[in-house]
Amino acid sequence: MRAITIPEPGGPEALVRADVPDPQPAEGEVLIEVAASAVNRADLLQRQGFYDPPPGSSSYPGLECSGRITALGPGVHGWAVGDEVCALLAGGGYAEQVAVPAGQVLPVPAGLDLVTAAALPEVTCTVWSNVFMIAHLRPGETLLVHGGASGIGTMAIQLAKAVGARVAVTAGGPEKLARCAELGADILIDYREQDFVQEIRKATDGAGADVILDIIGAKYLQRNVKALAVSGRLAIIGLQGGVKAELNLAALMAKRAAITGAGLRARPLNEKAAIVAAVREHVWPLIANGQVRPIVDRTLPMAEAAEAHRIVEASAHVGKVVLTV
Repeated sequence: MRAITIPEPGGPEALVRADVPDPQPAEGEVLIEVAASAVNRADLLQRQGFYDPPPGSSSYPGLECSGRITALGPGVHGWAVGDEVCALLAGGGYAEQVAVPAGQVLPVPAGLDLVTAAALPEVTCTVWSNVFMIAHLRPGETLLVHGGASGIGTMAIQLAKAVGARVAVTAGGPEKLARCAELGADILIDYREQDFVQEIRKATDGAGADVILDIIGAKYLQRNVKALAVSGRLAIIGLQGGVKAELNLAALMAKRAAITGAGLRARPLNEKAAIVAAVREHVWPLIANGQVRPIVDRTLPMAEAAEAHRIVEASAHVGKVVLTV
């Protein structure tokens, strides 16, 4: 088969399309003929040599895909050859075929085409696990989403609104904020021009955000704690602003706040399967009835993966960039 490989770490030009061996499904796995994958910032880090795949997983980039099941490994139940699916991957989405544990596979939601479904697994699993399973966002609470126009952000806005929460977002510029507003964001903060701590306090009569979904990390840590409400929860899922920061623990304790950090890729298979099952139960009906939808900025052929990486690296998109095989 053909796949996007990374012979040497580097810029987007380090992505090389090559002939590679066909994968074979192991026990508990299904083989998917890939229709599309989607670009995540983790792919960019892997390309640069900073985020190796977990041991035993595919060395090719791509943390999600959509396609059709072409083979079942031993012990797989509940799926059949020919099923149209999308899947959460530890790697290997930038290829014509990928083997994936059956517990990480989802049916294509009703009313959604196969290619668009590739934009769902990573964002739905990340948002649902962090905002709802870990931070326990409740109806009537306020969620602050950093990077509201990103793939994660556009999904977080919609899911939070679907459960009755109020949503604040940060984004760069009026155009991206307008797109967030279209998806239901209530409080719009231009991080280039405004202080999000002041703006969230102003919008909540000084209370702050009950939950913050943060992709920045160290750069925002102290300000995020200031922006939290009493008993607030800060969920860190990205490190675009660095990995080390100082924190005034007295401020954290005064708010009786909690800070969590979580990723998906390296989690044990049983934890991933539990998240995928929760997403199928809680999120898939919202997609089927039209309350929630994946936001796809553009679709490019897999051969143009380097260009797709340039687009994501420059943050020149809203939602997801999808690669088609």
